[in-house]
Amino acid sequence: MIIRWLWPKILIAVVTCLLIGYLGSFATIVALEEWYPTLVKPSFNPPNSIFGPVWTILYILMGLAVALIWHSGWEKEKVKNAILVFIFQLVLNGFWSMIFFGMHSIGGALFIIVVLWILILLCIIRFYPINKFASFLMIPYLLWVSFATILNASIYYLNS
Repeated sequence: MIIRWLWPKILIAVVTCLLIGYLGSFATIVALEEWYPTLVKPSFNPPNSIFGPVWTILYILMGLAVALIWHSGWEKEKVKNAILVFIFQLVLNGFWSMIFFGMHSIGGALFIIVVLWILILLCIIRFYPINKFASFLMIPYLLWVSFATILNASIYYLNS
């Protein structure tokens, strides 16, 4: 019975995370064809085709994680606080694409991604006492954003 009530939360959370990624992709698509190829990139820059599948998996994991936290009891203050941190990081995640790809602001995006990394770490820390598995689901996201931060910083350095 309890699991049955989890599924709507999973659906809402996963769809919301995927929607943020989808909205961010509008800024990305044009820039990948016109602006991004003109940048000097480091040797470890992955092919563009990697980003879509990786982000899709990460958004699903994020949605599952926040659904588990939500399911722990919205009436609890620590759950509300954890979800609030999650929402802030999710919004910043969407803004990163708009700033980097849409506005072509590599430095601005670097600032955003550093703050995003801190918020993801804070999310993991806040999720852990509520649901350890939910916090573990966020670790691949933190690792990918760590890599993306290094990539963003390298692109900034190489193109400044």
